Amino acid sequence: MKNIVILVSGSGTNLQRIIDSIESGAIQNAKISLVVADRECYGLQRAKNHAIESILIPRGKNFSTELNKVIPENTDLIVLAGFLSILKPEFCENWTGKIINIHPALLPKFGGKGMWGMHVHHAVIEAKEKESGATVHFVTPGIDEGEAILQKSFEVTEDDTPETVAEKVHHIEYEIFPIAINKILNND
Repeated sequence: MKNIVILVSGSGTNLQRIIDSIESGAIQNAKISLVVADRECYGLQRAKNHAIESILIPRGKNFSTELNKVIPENTDLIVLAGFLSILKPEFCENWTGKIINIHPALLPKFGGKGMWGMHVHHAVIEAKEKESGATVHFVTPGIDEGEAILQKSFEVTEDDTPETVAEKVHHIEYEIFPIAINKILNND
């Protein structure tokens, strides 16, 4: 059984999707051993609802050090699921090839510092992009610079707003995140 640690900052909808995918068998041979939040959020309640161990480590300069102390040694994959804190380079290097994130755009476009949530969708609309989507990628010391594992796109129409783009991106995230996790853990 592969061990997953999930980091959250918000409502935990991607966390819930991962939980559901493990329970349905879409993600095979895996369990979530720990959920870590960097702030009070509903993601912690979702973990509790499924009897998954969880911990709150408040954001701050020692976050990565404290996080490293609680991650089990037998962790196979660390998943950033709506996680908004930036991890220290040393932490990323320590877990090279074992940390993934989902980004609400088609990287390398619209990635980097400040590019999260609705900021991304506003930028996509302002740039008059013809497509957007989501990217599951490896986490490296450079923000949103890790190798893409899986991407999926959709057409952005003239009628789209940042809100409609966000809704479309969420649907794609829910679809591709479990596929990417299963692929990494089971070499699919």
